[in-house]
Amino acid sequence: MNIEQFRTQFYLLREQGFVKSRRKGPTGVGKTLEDHLGLTENNIALPDLPFAELKAHRANSSSMITLFTFNKKAWQMDPLEAVRKYGTLDPKGRCGLYFTMSGTPNSTGLFVRFEPKSVDLRHMEGALIASWNLADLAERFAEKFPAMILVTAEVEERGGAEYFHFVRAQLLTGVSEITLSQQFRAGNILLDLRLHDKGTHARNHGTGFRTYEKRLPQLFTRVEEI
Repeated sequence: MNIEQFRTQFYLLREQGFVKSRRKGPTGVGKTLEDHLGLTENNIALPDLPFAELKAHRANSSSMITLFTFNKKAWQMDPLEAVRKYGTLDPKGRCGLYFTMSGTPNSTGLFVRFEPKSVDLRHMEGALIASWNLADLAERFAEKFPAMILVTAEVEERGGAEYFHFVRAQLLTGVSEITLSQQFRAGNILLDLRLHDKGTHARNHGTGFRTYEKRLPQLFTRVEEI
């Protein structure tokens, strides 16, 4: 499906009003949108880009999504040392760093410090644990999301089932270090630590960079109403 076909199909769907969810649970909104648009793959062809990721979300939802994971050359302290020094026990009894981080120090004294060219994980005592270059993060973001079509749905519950009215579609494109830096500082992008002690090394599941679904338009440099 190209962008003009999407525009036509979305207009017709919007005019239908509320439609019943095709699946229970959080993924129902995306499944319902894809089914009504006749999509079997989650992308839309664009004139100047290979595809746009299609993302549907419920209006006023506080849900978060992981944008991407990135660890390349980030850790300044040995990850195992960091886990043993600043970690806490997880539900499986393992010492780990499983924290969603922002600029506010957490219970173990870890916090994110925003530098002009980097996002740093530090401890209140001054230790630098990891550092992510903003240019690398912008490149990774652009690789993962060369473009996104964000569809917003109003929600009603009827007889225990969700109904969606797909009311808005936005084409989101472009990324810059400045925009990402601003969104980190505003608390719209959070850092998810995901590693634990494996005995001889730290098992790292990949540091996640997360955002609220409703904040997605603020992460891109260009927003176009479809």
